[in-house]
Amino acid sequence: MTKFGIVTNRNSMIGAWTRVEDACESGLCPICVADCPVFCEVSKSALRGREVLYPSREYYGDSTAGTPKDFGLGYRDFQIQFEVRGAQGIEEDMDKVIFPNVDISTKWGNIEQKLPIVIAGLGSTYVAKRNWDGLAMGSALSGVSITVGENVCGMDSNAKFSNHSKYPKVIDTEDMKYRVNAFREFCDGKHGDIIVQKNVEDTRLGVFDYVTSKLDIESLEIKFGQGAKAIGGEVRLSTLERAQLLQSRGYLVLPDPSDPVVIEQWKAGLIPDFERHSRVGISTTEEVLEEIDQIREMGAKNVFIKTGAYRPASTAWIIRLGVEGKVDGMTFDGAGGGTGMSPVSMMNEGSIPTVYLEALVVGCLDIIKHRTPSARFPSIAIAGGISNETQMFKALAMGAPYVNCIAMARAPITAAMKGKYMGEVIENGVATPAMLKSLGLSRDKDPSNLTIAEAFSEYDTLKRAYEGRDIPLSAVGVYSYFSSKLGTGLKQLLAGVRKFRTDLICREDIATISKRAITVCDKWNLGIATQEDLDREKVKNEIYSGHY
Repeated sequence: MTKFGIVTNRNSMIGAWTRVEDACESGLCPICVADCPVFCEVSKSALRGREVLYPSREYYGDSTAGTPKDFGLGYRDFQIQFEVRGAQGIEEDMDKVIFPNVDISTKWGNIEQKLPIVIAGLGSTYVAKRNWDGLAMGSALSGVSITVGENVCGMDSNAKFSNHSKYPKVIDTEDMKYRVNAFREFCDGKHGDIIVQKNVEDTRLGVFDYVTSKLDIESLEIKFGQGAKAIGGEVRLSTLERAQLLQSRGYLVLPDPSDPVVIEQWKAGLIPDFERHSRVGISTTEEVLEEIDQIREMGAKNVFIKTGAYRPASTAWIIRLGVEGKVDGMTFDGAGGGTGMSPVSMMNEGSIPTVYLEALVVGCLDIIKHRTPSARFPSIAIAGGISNETQMFKALAMGAPYVNCIAMARAPITAAMKGKYMGEVIENGVATPAMLKSLGLSRDKDPSNLTIAEAFSEYDTLKRAYEGRDIPLSAVGVYSYFSSKLGTGLKQLLAGVRKFRTDLICREDIATISKRAITVCDKWNLGIATQEDLDREKVKNEIYSGHY
């Protein structure tokens, strides 16, 4: 049974379900009994309290999370409009007008990219750290950018700090250096870059000063939350010592690891772990614009802003800051998924869903352009559940001419995790016939003899190109997903509309096919026609011009 797009008799995100299928909207059974053998959200909360706010803790660090809610509008509500005549961005030669010749390169800010993709801020969460090699090396191999998210320096147990000011300042780290170097190991020096993000705690710890002076970072990003939640970043801490360390560095840690009662409870095994939280932050227009200027003075060649899906007026304010501050790029992150520890209620019920958010952003930028045609616009990236080439195309078309990049996090993490996992399966000889069938391999083959080159279609190509260099299979997974699947798929779609460069995509390349899509596009005057109205006059002209 569903209600507003959510299955009410089971909540897989928190590991709760109801005894019967016809649960109420409240999530309770119509008749609630005392001796019920299963745990619904309320009954599980009666035992585990605040833990039930978050996705199932047993998967923390090895999973990502996203809402199952149907927001009533998605990129599925738009249809791509293919063309049969001519070609743009390429010579009209039949031997040249083929999809492999489509140019899908772009710029993210001032960064040249082979693909219109950037991995959004992946910070101190364990799932990001455990899969960093695949994400960083895979993005470098693909020629796209990756962002080191918030709290990495502060969470590094081996980081060194100077205590000569009100807040400790980072002077050396292992984790940040490792993350930067992992990307640079396979970066060609021309395409993609590693971007470092900061939040309130990072500002206090002096992270930007450190990465620009010690690690030669030239691309920096200011963060205003994320689509998964409106509060600061959260992680779980598995030891008392680590909780106390992070508390000493200025983080909010719950329960209080310095409280003698909490320490006693921890030692007795009554507390499974601690939560580390980041501050929400308070900003004014003047402070943000001044901060942008300060970042420029550090020598940054790219200044980015990342924001979650806040209410429309707040989103408009952040857009205004980006244009006034002449930042190089802005990422807008729609509801509602993250890297594994965002409150489930926030992912389900808060923030602006992705397509609604993109319509708002594009509408605001259109207003600025109409008012001030000479205004300098930053590159715009849209994030929020985008994982395939059709969604990418539609987001680029809907956001034309401003949106030129798609930001992703959960999808490349999945690619990295699966690549790593399959490597272990092959090494241990435990592949199954079902795996071979799913991969399209011969049914006659012995699964236990499956090789890496057979399982990974791009492995041999990368091995030849980088002879003698060890590429983690997690990175092969990300590269295969980005360059082979998304890249090829996007080229095919562009060839289908006869546009051989991504900057030629426009809003006329899609049409709305649902009432909600029509309403949202009309509210912001996006000029995206309905399928039944698109080309109406052109259709008449074609018919009337015929000689019958």
